[in-house]
Amino acid sequence: MTRDAAREERARGSSTSCAAPSAGSLQVSPLPDRPGWRAIGEVNLLTLPAWERTLRHVSLCEEKVCHLELSAVTFVDVGGVSALAVAAQNLPTGNRIALHRPPTEVPRLLAMFWPDLPSLDVVTR
Repeated sequence: MTRDAAREERARGSSTSCAAPSAGSLQVSPLPDRPGWRAIGEVNLLTLPAWERTLRHVSLCEEKVCHLELSAVTFVDVGGVSALAVAAQNLPTGNRIALHRPPTEVPRLLAMFWPDLPSLDVVTR
């Protein structure tokens, strides 16, 4: 996604939602202050299509670092972490994804199955 397209989506308040707000939903919207996306809810089999759409936007980000704010995500299953790892592996050389405050299972699964992903940074503060 070009910088201008991302700005337009932010200005429109564009978001991706997979279901009505509930325990099994995922809502995603552009971050207002930096390149990236904020997710709210869960990443599971039902919400995986919305998560994968978000990761496609991340992979098209023209900035060197694209941010994923995950502090309001309550759960990410192995499929969601796998999709994240694949997106990180497919980034252009030198680009990175910064995961901000992901649920505890995300860094654990990344360390267990994808311990050497230089294009993925976990920011816990």
